[in-house]
Amino acid sequence: MNRAMGAGVAAAMVCALMAFEQAGRVKAAGGPAGAGNEEYRVLAPIESGNLLLFPVVRANGRTLGTTPFLTLDEGIKDGQVEVTEAGRVQGMVRPRPGSNPWPAPRMRGDQVNTLVLVNNSDRPLLLLAGEIVTGGKQDRVIAKDRIVPPGSDPIDLSVFCIEPGRWVESSATFGGADKSPSESFMVQPTVRQQAMVAKDQQQVWNSVHGSIAQMEMAAPATGASGGPVAPRPLDTTSYAKAMENSAVSAKVDEAAAPLMKSREQVLARLKQEQAVGVVVAVRGELVWADLFADTDLLSRYWTKLVRSYAAESLTEGEEHAAPTVADAQRFLEMPRNAMETSEGEVGVYRYSELKTGGADTFVLESLLPEASYEVHISRVKLRGEVRNPRPPIVY
Repeated sequence: MNRAMGAGVAAAMVCALMAFEQAGRVKAAGGPAGAGNEEYRVLAPIESGNLLLFPVVRANGRTLGTTPFLTLDEGIKDGQVEVTEAGRVQGMVRPRPGSNPWPAPRMRGDQVNTLVLVNNSDRPLLLLAGEIVTGGKQDRVIAKDRIVPPGSDPIDLSVFCIEPGRWVESSATFGGADKSPSESFMVQPTVRQQAMVAKDQQQVWNSVHGSIAQMEMAAPATGASGGPVAPRPLDTTSYAKAMENSAVSAKVDEAAAPLMKSREQVLARLKQEQAVGVVVAVRGELVWADLFADTDLLSRYWTKLVRSYAAESLTEGEEHAAPTVADAQRFLEMPRNAMETSEGEVGVYRYSELKTGGADTFVLESLLPEASYEVHISRVKLRGEVRNPRPPIVY
């Protein structure tokens, strides 16, 4: 996997939305007629150590323009989005002009798998499975994609704990795991898969434990002479705190370096080429794809996504032959007769899961009048033990 980068770096930043059709190629249920029936092609990848990112491009160059969505990091940073423990919901309910305040959602105190979120902005909020919120009594990870309309009442936010062992409040509200743009991150695909596919807290904890152990191995401490010594425990059960460890962060940055150099130039190229997503291979195995409605959304999530892929590339695992462009193209395609379940909110969004044996596809479709299209698509190769003890709710 030693390819020259030069022109490849620029070319590899070009990505696109994958086609979803129900006959041969998959189209998300209820998706817009145009967006699901276009043809796409995969381009040559860029290599960064054990990591390969394949761009895909829309054959006709069609673009949706700029979408109206606010990201979680942006909303928390600007103070327009508030996240807190369930037991504090009463103070977050907004009064309605000319009427008595609406009653707060019924919450029986703070709960491991529940947080409360309110979007005080005038823009719809986009949440992605795998995004981290730190603080409260435990760090949590968002369990599934969803859209929160502007100015809405507090919502019950489905989450999983990624910090077993702590149930002591560190702050009344939560912040995003993004001390700076260069340090922004979300959980790596191994953990993200358990939250999205298994939907089981114990399996999320197991993946967190395994990921932290791998981080300890990947970033050994140095001795007084400057040479490496035996791996030193990170002394934390928090995935977020492990990722913020200076040695681990440096290793992640090193793994992501070819994808993050000249970041502004890369993002400018992304916009020029109307890129909207990537297909990801780790140690030669195609494991993930993230695709967005437009280039702007991809660029705003770029750092978080790249660092999560880079963290995954640091873990140990079986080596595979480098995949070809044709392999990556096939990864995006789905066979007929996928089993589909969906949930959502009328007039706001639909979140669909399509199961096809060795991989799952998740489609977040906006139903908002000003943005009626597929906003984010994740394609997940199922690896390791994945159990789903609770069938998803079907609406």
